[in-house]
Amino acid sequence: MNINIITLFPEIFEALNYGLLGQAIDREDIKINIFNLREYKINKHGQVDDKPYGGGEGMVLMAEPLENSLKSIPPVNLGRVINLSPQGNLLNQKKAQELSMLKNLTIICGRYEGIDERFISQYVDEEISIGDFILSGGEFAALTLIDSFSRFIPDVIGNQKSVEEDSFSKGILKGPVYSRPEIFNSKRVPDELLSGNHALIKEWKDNQSLIRTYRRRPELINNIKLTKKQKKLLEELASKDIL
Repeated sequence: MNINIITLFPEIFEALNYGLLGQAIDREDIKINIFNLREYKINKHGQVDDKPYGGGEGMVLMAEPLENSLKSIPPVNLGRVINLSPQGNLLNQKKAQELSMLKNLTIICGRYEGIDERFISQYVDEEISIGDFILSGGEFAALTLIDSFSRFIPDVIGNQKSVEEDSFSKGILKGPVYSRPEIFNSKRVPDELLSGNHALIKEWKDNQSLIRTYRRRPELINNIKLTKKQKKLLEELASKDIL
């Protein structure tokens, strides 16, 4: 996959060189191309932003430097153009999986009070938000976005089954997990996980996933088709809550 990133702070993306993502970049499963917006400045002072028309606080990234940086990318490598913005559609697992199937992708990292709307309307294919909160700029949101969809790219994660069992991959949260030692501060690993009975272990994991979702993100229950056993489990949980 070819990923183009337009940013005022290229150094931030050195973080991509670590862990499984860094290994994928070394193997060239993923190629990262950084475009420093200041190299497309409109004057010798390095200007890429200006005051907003109509007044208001802060500065706005100008359309011209953004357009110039975008046009420096070969059209064949441009792909879908995404602007990271709190006004965009909320990122979720389904969207991450969709993006992972693209061959080329260009990410715009905004700063300050935003980007000139004329650039967005002419060049941006989609705006994405990583949550209902504000960051200093789009760079950290871009890191989150890239990590989220890279997990679905073949060979990036060694065990693809672990991706399939992640929270949200099945529409609901993943249940609790345990490792060695068997006893920690007098707390034992659940007997089901020690049983060696694969059917029992799977049932326990499925139930715990459902219980955790019910207690922490109940709105996600609507994302799945419940079995009779799962419906009964939810009814039991609901009755206990009432009591």
